[in-house]
Amino acid sequence: MFQRFINWRTLLTTIAIAIVTGTIFYSRYLAEKLAAEERMKVETWVEAEKFLINSPADVDTRLVSAIITNNNDIPIIGQTEDGRIIEYINLDSAKAKNDSSYLLRKIRQFRSQHDPIIYTDPLNGKKDFYYYGNSALLQEIRYYPLVQLLIVALFIVVTLYTVSVRNRSVQNQLWAGMAKETAHQLGTPVTSLQGWVAMLKEDPAHEKLAKELAKDVDRLQLVSDRFSKIGSIPVLEEKDLLEQINNMVDYIKRRAPGKIQFIVNSNNATNIPVKISASLFDWVIENLLKNALDAMGEKGDIVIDIKTAQQQVLIDVTDSGKGISAANIDRVFKPGFTTKKRGWGLGLTLSKRIIEQYHKGQLFVKQSEPGKGTTFRIILNNIA
Repeated sequence: MFQRFINWRTLLTTIAIAIVTGTIFYSRYLAEKLAAEERMKVETWVEAEKFLINSPADVDTRLVSAIITNNNDIPIIGQTEDGRIIEYINLDSAKAKNDSSYLLRKIRQFRSQHDPIIYTDPLNGKKDFYYYGNSALLQEIRYYPLVQLLIVALFIVVTLYTVSVRNRSVQNQLWAGMAKETAHQLGTPVTSLQGWVAMLKEDPAHEKLAKELAKDVDRLQLVSDRFSKIGSIPVLEEKDLLEQINNMVDYIKRRAPGKIQFIVNSNNATNIPVKISASLFDWVIENLLKNALDAMGEKGDIVIDIKTAQQQVLIDVTDSGKGISAANIDRVFKPGFTTKKRGWGLGLTLSKRIIEQYHKGQLFVKQSEPGKGTTFRIILNNIA
């Protein structure tokens, strides 16, 4: 699936580059061709204008008059050698009358676009300079590739976003399906084990063994329950956040090396009510604590800081382990990413899904520094 996504992205990018490149070259060709035609049109207009001014009274001027009046799209400004404006057409007359610098600004603009048409008077040798700008059509042709580039870029972005959303949807369905199938497969052996534990409890000689086995069976039942809720909409119930976290800390502490110190800082709070799915939220805390243990080895500190801020509850899980490199911070929640020799790299992925999709909160790396440790932050809605 990922390979198909890459191939589609490459194909779309290649097509877009080909379209834009072809359009740019063709538009430049049309623009240069039209610019040459417009210059010829301006030259003809200048000749017609001078002929009309200097022609005898008995000469038929209908043709040159038609040439002059037919130019209704190319702006032209005539200026003498000493800088006096002779005439102008296809410009804002009101601005030209009220703003003395308007025509001069336009001359500077036209000079940057085209070389002026120079008319030399055959009688006195004086020169008049005719500056002209681009017609509206020429402007549109020159800006058209940019417009098309934006359209193609928007098309690519929308297409890639659609493909990405579809792939994420398929991926989510796959994770949910695997989780539910795992829960289903666990159901039968767990039920059988519960029966055997019940039988062992009836024999006083196996009471201690039955008690320990019951703990493991309950643990398996909890795991099965967690997996069964992935892909479904869990029921959120009001729970005491401090109690939930302390229970998980106690559970992990019994399985951690003796030199690992756990610190839960509630900032003087005695009860923090939140709406959560208890089994799924416990899974998140368990994953974060296990990751912290893996990062520290045999000794270190794990600090869980809990505080309320406005309408939110902030939970920071900090370890004194090896930290996460800057290159990997954005990858820690990606499916399959892991720095451990064993593991599927799904713990943090599922944890983020549980917090953000099911609890409408946030889970992210607040800070991390190689060799000094990492802090994960969970943000939940405060119902107090």
